[in-house]
Amino acid sequence: MPRLALYSLAVCLLATAAAVVSFVRGPWWLGVVWVLLAGVSSNMSLYYRRRSRQVSE
Repeated sequence: MPRLALYSLAVCLLATAAAVVSFVRGPWWLGVVWVLLAGVSSNMSLYYRRRSRQVSE
């Protein structure tokens, strides 16, 4: 797995954890922001993984 895919996957996991904490303890709108960030980083991770597979073929 390429390095950028791993970094974006780590950001996705951390953003998901931050969203859960924000929904439980903080304002709900901040949780929505974290969920959106998790979605973007998840898409980036999939993109970099697919791109590395296409380059290696």
